Amino acid sequence: MFSALAATALAMSIVIPPGGAPGTTPPPDHFTIDVVTVNGSGCPAGTAAVAVSPDNKAFTVTYSDFLAQVGVGAGPTDFRKNCQLNLRINAPSGFTYGIAQADYRGFAALAKGATGTERANYYFQGMSPTAYVNHNYAGPLEDNWQATDQTDLVSVVYAPCGEKRHFNINAELRVSAGTSDPKTTTSFMTMDSTDGNFSTTYHFAWKTCP
Repeated sequence: MFSALAATALAMSIVIPPGGAPGTTPPPDHFTIDVVTVNGSGCPAGTAAVAVSPDNKAFTVTYSDFLAQVGVGAGPTDFRKNCQLNLRINAPSGFTYGIAQADYRGFAALAKGATGTERANYYFQGMSPTAYVNHNYAGPLEDNWQATDQTDLVSVVYAPCGEKRHFNINAELRVSAGTSDPKTTTSFMTMDSTDGNFSTTYHFAWKTCP
């Protein structure tokens, strides 16, 4: 599946007007984001789209088939779904960037005794990944959910100045039946909505290079 997805990965280049995240130095020129590959059971080919905000402060990823489930109607591997985004962010000369905040949202329907987890980590090509940040939910629950991973600006990991390195985002959903009865109930978590408009937002932090 992964090789097939890679072969049909999104190929787009989005031109963004100047701007920047609050409290940081914005680039004075346009920059682009290229989606190099989109791989994973949570984002089959054609089900994830990336767009950048006009103010340069964030980009969003919208999913239409990111669902983990257990119980009636679920397959043996459906309890865990993941998506890895490989992005080339082309910052103007003299500037570098990091991700200061990531906002995730979706919908959960968890039977009593079941649990769900959203988790993610991030890394630049050739650098160590950050530790996974976990957000846990317990049934009974039938509602929208939202989770935020936030890093203080002083702790943001920036791309090395003067180097072109791809930025990787690993997002994952897991659902466990726990003490619920998977023979009579279904529990699930999505990172999408009935109309496919739920999205994940990543907020940039900018700084000038020496």
